[in-house]
Amino acid sequence: MSVEVNAVKNDADNILQTNKRQMINEDNEVAAKAQKVEATEDLIERKNSVKRRPFVIMLGYLGRNYFGMQINRGTKTIEESLLSALLKANFITKEQFEDVREIKFQRAARTDKGVSAVRQIVSLKLPDNVNKEEINEHLPKDIRVFGIKRVTKSFNSKNKCDARTYRYILPTFALAPEDPNFLQTDSDEEIDEEKRLSQLSVINGKPYTEFRLTPEMVEKLNETLKLLEGTHNFHNFTSKTKPLDPRAKRYIIHFRCTEIFTTNDMEFAVLEVKGQSFMLHQIRKMVSLVIGICRNIVTNDIVKDAFSLEKIDIPTAPGTLWIL
Repeated sequence: MSVEVNAVKNDADNILQTNKRQMINEDNEVAAKAQKVEATEDLIERKNSVKRRPFVIMLGYLGRNYFGMQINRGTKTIEESLLSALLKANFITKEQFEDVREIKFQRAARTDKGVSAVRQIVSLKLPDNVNKEEINEHLPKDIRVFGIKRVTKSFNSKNKCDARTYRYILPTFALAPEDPNFLQTDSDEEIDEEKRLSQLSVINGKPYTEFRLTPEMVEKLNETLKLLEGTHNFHNFTSKTKPLDPRAKRYIIHFRCTEIFTTNDMEFAVLEVKGQSFMLHQIRKMVSLVIGICRNIVTNDIVKDAFSLEKIDIPTAPGTLWIL
């Protein structure tokens, strides 16, 4: 009888010891997991607590392969590439990459799809150890950071920018006066595209690539560009902006042809426009209107009409022109 009691007692002791070991192992496992979580949280906290100061970055880029400057999730933009490079270089966190408001990110100006920039400025908060070499290591070849500089706490690249300068380069054959016979065609008559392209391929009996602006044409070009200077209502030069919207009022400091050059036996003109600020597609529509006047498709009077409250449909000149 005593042997049986001892056996039962030993079994009970073994069960208690096993349960105790299991509890200890479980407690150790829970403690290990807790330590791992705490360590991860500490790492994130230390990463996010890095002292950040206001900086400006000056960069340049070829916009041919991008859908503009401003970030648009899911599309290839300049800002997306820049922020990705900052993330890979550990100058911003994943959270800051996803919500740039956390680093007070702002650009001085926007560029459309295909448009390039020689000097573009963005402002944001970055750690003191930021440097252009590490950023450029993670940027594609067609985007380069030229410089980084500390700025004051209140600096904002958009609000502190007092003017923006853009240059639109176009082949001068786009400014060649139209054939009067074409202009007299009934507007309701359907245009034969192949015939039209054939007409445009020859200017004054020569291939369009051999066209050159005369001094008189250059003078007319600058006179036309000057019509767009000053403060005007540019609601017809953008989209979704109503005539009485105060944002439609813009000040153009100057608009002029600054250079004419020849490359690969084709002549190009550089149109430079400087203004306080611009709206979406404004410059490209301004260029389109100038082209129409120079080609004698419309008269100078169209400019006054475009600045009036009347709605006028102005075509948009291309951001990037491919010449075959």
